[in-house]
Amino acid sequence: MTRSADVVIVGSGVAGSLVAARLAKAGLKVLILEAGPRVQRNAALATYRDALIKIPESPYPDTPYAPRPKSDDPDHYYLQDGKDKFASTYLRQVGGTTWHWLGTTLRFVADDFRLRSRFGVGVDWPLSYDDLEPWYCEAERELGVAGDPHADLDAPRSQPYPLPPIPLSYADQRIAAALAGTPYTVQPTPQARNSQRYDNRPACCGSSSCIPICPVQAKYDATTHVAQAERAGAELVAEAVVSRVEVGADGWISALTITRPDGTEDRAIGKVFVIAAHGIETPKLLLQSRTERLPRGVANSSDQVGRNLMDHPSMLTWALVGEPVWPYRGPLSTAGIESTRAGAWRNEHASFRIQFDNRGWEWPKSTPDSTVRELVRSGLRGAELDRALADRSSREVGFATMAEQLPSPDNRIVPDFDQRDAIGIPRPRITYRVDDYTRRALAHGRRVHREICTALKATEVHDGDEIMGAGHVVGTYRMGVDPKESVVNPDQRAHDHPNLFLLGSGVFPTSAASNPTLTIAALALRAVRAIRDNSV
Repeated sequence: MTRSADVVIVGSGVAGSLVAARLAKAGLKVLILEAGPRVQRNAALATYRDALIKIPESPYPDTPYAPRPKSDDPDHYYLQDGKDKFASTYLRQVGGTTWHWLGTTLRFVADDFRLRSRFGVGVDWPLSYDDLEPWYCEAERELGVAGDPHADLDAPRSQPYPLPPIPLSYADQRIAAALAGTPYTVQPTPQARNSQRYDNRPACCGSSSCIPICPVQAKYDATTHVAQAERAGAELVAEAVVSRVEVGADGWISALTITRPDGTEDRAIGKVFVIAAHGIETPKLLLQSRTERLPRGVANSSDQVGRNLMDHPSMLTWALVGEPVWPYRGPLSTAGIESTRAGAWRNEHASFRIQFDNRGWEWPKSTPDSTVRELVRSGLRGAELDRALADRSSREVGFATMAEQLPSPDNRIVPDFDQRDAIGIPRPRITYRVDDYTRRALAHGRRVHREICTALKATEVHDGDEIMGAGHVVGTYRMGVDPKESVVNPDQRAHDHPNLFLLGSGVFPTSAASNPTLTIAALALRAVRAIRDNSV
């Protein structure tokens, strides 16, 4: 079967769904191809509640035809060769990874776009903060961002947040009070989470399951824009794994090959093709589409496809404080220290941010019964055990430093043609290493953690030894003006193929320290005009 449209979009996450909704509303015929299945929220919630091991992926199907990585087993899907494990994951289903994201919507700061010219490291973006600022405003309206207009986040605004801020948790307030008079200010985190009813979605109900699933859809996920696109006439085909990009002799993309769960194949043709399958699946698709005429794969004359893989490497600290701060309530994070994202020291070490968790020791300890087991081993039983558990869990605090990572061509993903999934698609082989520039920032962040613990008069302070993934897959098909050094131009149009656009955090030349989703959305919205102009 051959499907056709003006614009064919691969991936229904935040970038693909935003573009699909805008184009469909403009009257274009839009086809969305999603590798994974549709997910029903109630069924996913039931699966999550029944799961014995509750990880970010536990509510969602791991299908043999669209496999994906798992937080507790990075080698479940990835094949890894690097010095360090790449531990960040993503979902392959309608709505993409926004189902289990935290909801943090920080803008980048101005210096993030000029890292090379300001600090002599990394590379510069082909865009400035001022170029992207109006699109940040647009993205905040589309996602429904709640933020504090008085918080100084080193990102000047031309328009207010669409929603008032999510209140600070009690733990945030106690930390802020303890840090008064220090160089560190606790600031509310902008979030794509409704503080009041917005876009026909309810206000946050205070559930503490934002990762992996919001029970009421107060937290934005991309099914919001998938629904808008479908109401405007777009067609979405789920369980449609795009396995090959076909290129004509003139260099234009001519079609996509689709592999169905039963192994049969379909095709999709269109005027313009948009691949928004995130930082692992997008380069893998381009590289596995190699031919005799394109031995490096599609869009890869620069040899940059699959290279410069980045994350926000993270280090954790957790402790007990002297008074109850009542974690395990409300959104998983509502505040942090953001001033460390900007500074003259970025020529020496990476920028970073410190996230305060409202989930006690859940992230570092992983399993909810770990504290119980420790107390039982100490000899406690019955009512005494209950009292000790209540006391300890009420005083748990946790912090995470999430650091910028420099692009390196040696950090890469390639398709492994010898290791394939159930329908014969190559699995991703990853080579990854955390650079010293980032490690110095993590060490600095840990020193700040210790200062926070001292201010809180904390006891039982623990520092994690392992560098964690933040769940942010960045880089692998970078944006730039020089076709010899980049894959797409500032409109995210492939240098090599006039009717191919590549969206998502894979286009980021550098990672900055801010969570990537709002910037993904802003760039996607900015690309709509160029996509539309090329499809008519």
